[in-house]
Amino acid sequence: MIKVKKTIKRIDKKTPKKHSLTDIGKKKIIKKKQEKKIDKVKKELKKKPKKEVKKEVKKVVSQPSKKSSIKYFETIGRRKTSQARVRLFTQGDKDMKVNGKPFDVYFITLDLQKIVEAPLEIIKSPDKFGITVQVKGGGIYSQAEAVRHGISRALCLLNPYFKKKLKKAGFLTRDSRMRERKKFGLKRARRAPQWSKR
Repeated sequence: MIKVKKTIKRIDKKTPKKHSLTDIGKKKIIKKKQEKKIDKVKKELKKKPKKEVKKEVKKVVSQPSKKSSIKYFETIGRRKTSQARVRLFTQGDKDMKVNGKPFDVYFITLDLQKIVEAPLEIIKSPDKFGITVQVKGGGIYSQAEAVRHGISRALCLLNPYFKKKLKKAGFLTRDSRMRERKKFGLKRARRAPQWSKR
């Protein structure tokens, strides 16, 4: 008896379906494109000799940045929980800005404006310097005092002879008075609940 092997050919006549691209599919396509771009850049860098690459790097490093060309004195002033980062410029605009606004707009009342301007008035040079301030934390009054503290510190860095006048006015001392913490069993730091006899 001769055994005959039957071979069956399977023909898949399935037409490719048009699927809508999912988010995962889109991400894969974007990744492939990015990889191709990276490979191109690597090939270009390999073609260049090392000396040329070093020269290009040196050129970039040697170019002075625009920010570093303007000189300023930076200090930090504090009061309660407020912190003020003060930058005092000797060149450029002679304005005072607090958090990107003119200080008259940020500190609305005259009392607060006088507190901020006090160190400049003592030195008798209110319009000689450009000042930018970044303040955060605390209330508006403690922020004004923090700005005053920062400006007076910056003026001392600019000219040490200002220190005597500013210290006499008390603008250089960091006011350590803070709000006392609440105690358990009490309403506030010291305030006890009302005691009734009966």
